[in-house]
Amino acid sequence: MKKDGFLYRTFDLYYDGFRSMKLGKTLWAIILIKLFIMFAILKVFFFPNYLKQHANEGQEDDFVATELIDRSAP
Repeated sequence: MKKDGFLYRTFDLYYDGFRSMKLGKTLWAIILIKLFIMFAILKVFFFPNYLKQHANEGQEDDFVATELIDRSAP
């Protein structure tokens, strides 16, 4: 990887910044726990698979198309 590339410089900025902080590891742990809660736990309880419940298997694209057309028509 080129050391003057944008991604390398961005990674280096965050890596050095959190490494020199006293609470850096704790902050990363909090961030990772919050991401896990948002994407794993909340998805299971608050965002059910609507297509699996309402559309026939293999006909999901037709279901979405008809729903979009029916909801957009006044």
